[in-house]
Amino acid sequence: MASTLYDTAVADYLEYMELEQNRSAKTITNYSHYLTRLSDFAGDIKLSDIDEQMIRKWRMWLNRLGTNTSDELSKITQNYHLIALRSFLRFCAKRGYTALAADKVELARTTRPQVTFLTGEELERLAAQPDTSKVNGLRDRAIIELLFSSGLRISELVGLDHDHINLKRREFTVRGKGQKDRPIFISAEAADWITKYLDKRQDNTKPLFIRYSGVRKVDLSGNYTRLTARSIQRMVSRYARLAGITKHVSPHTLRHSFATDLLMNGADLRSVQAMLGHSNIATTQIYTHVTDPHLKDVHQRFHRKRS
Repeated sequence: MASTLYDTAVADYLEYMELEQNRSAKTITNYSHYLTRLSDFAGDIKLSDIDEQMIRKWRMWLNRLGTNTSDELSKITQNYHLIALRSFLRFCAKRGYTALAADKVELARTTRPQVTFLTGEELERLAAQPDTSKVNGLRDRAIIELLFSSGLRISELVGLDHDHINLKRREFTVRGKGQKDRPIFISAEAADWITKYLDKRQDNTKPLFIRYSGVRKVDLSGNYTRLTARSIQRMVSRYARLAGITKHVSPHTLRHSFATDLLMNGADLRSVQAMLGHSNIATTQIYTHVTDPHLKDVHQRFHRKRS
């Protein structure tokens, strides 16, 4: 298999991701995009052409590759390309292709991302912005309450249907990244706002959160269409501005606020990891900054004092 074409092996790998690993369509699309970037750089190559020197030159090419919004790719985005390549090379070894060992591909060193979260007072101001006398305002209030109460990813929230949530038990299950299921628990307040929103609706549309404006608010059958992630991002950002919150606020900020609130009130990191759906505890550790304000108090209470 030494003469296997790179593009042929990539097509085999993407098929493997879909059929054997049951990865989501979005993940497969992303990996296809990242791996295609190597053939964009190197042209029609064979697997045996990929060596450490080529990868080093490819990394330099990625480092200088601009986007629509920036003159260069971020280090995190560059690492996504390298992670995809490592996974692909592990697949090649498993299938018996002659290819570079995956551990020869090193990730770029990145700084830990700074977590932005809202204070209790900011959350109250944000939640108070929607006009709840209207159905779209009730919808928006329910979304804000649900995001903070549950820690849902935006992609998970937009995929919710009526029958997914048990409002009496205030819990349900979502399928998150890696096709992994996890339990979601919501507050009585979030359940109450969702109930008010559903009571106000006069349709039988399946999606939980639907559009009320725009040219695509209904489908060919006359049903309201599902609210998109981008629409929710714009909505949350607009309400944050109206609330006078100067920091950048997105749906993910509410997920950060959910995790921060749990930790500041005594939750352990492993429990927060499970509720966020992180496969690696290291991902959850970005939130350990919230323990910092308590360190001085712990030191003063427990450190032995000299007489």
